[in-house]
Amino acid sequence: AHIITISSFPRKRESMGPRFRGDDVDINRPSMSDNIPAGFEPIPHLGHYLMQLGPFHWKREGGCIVVGLRIEERHTNTRGIVHGGMLVTLADSALGIVLYNSRTPPQPIVTVSLTTDFIESALPGDWVEAHVDILRIGSRLAYANCYLHVGERRILRASAVFAVVPEVKPKEESEG
Repeated sequence: AHIITISSFPRKRESMGPRFRGDDVDINRPSMSDNIPAGFEPIPHLGHYLMQLGPFHWKREGGCIVVGLRIEERHTNTRGIVHGGMLVTLADSALGIVLYNSRTPPQPIVTVSLTTDFIESALPGDWVEAHVDILRIGSRLAYANCYLHVGERRILRASAVFAVVPEVKPKEESEG
């Protein structure tokens, strides 16, 4: 058995600082999410999981959809930078939103494969935009890339394959 020791990781809760205890949170302070760039609107109908992480916003730019998120403290890891899982969730969601809306009527899809490369990070207060490049949409599979940016800085590259799925029909009402 191998034991790995990471000496730079804080061992005591007190050494993590007040932002991990929640005693420095002002619930009456306006959220950073209130400062949204012009042209972006909240994305409706995201589902419970993404609603907890957002609010996510979108805008149409030259026939394309751009998805954006203001990074808040709750999106960070113990190092104070945005959590990698948050960036991956943003990329996966943006890919799905853009692919879904690329057809008329919109076509339901699910992620089959997602590969990401972290290039840089983001900090609380940063506005992160997801730009999607659709490579191909076939009858069964769709292929696309997503690039996350903070201003001119590219911070993540994602490549994905999605399965095109049939429309989900609502369950019939119960007879009982």
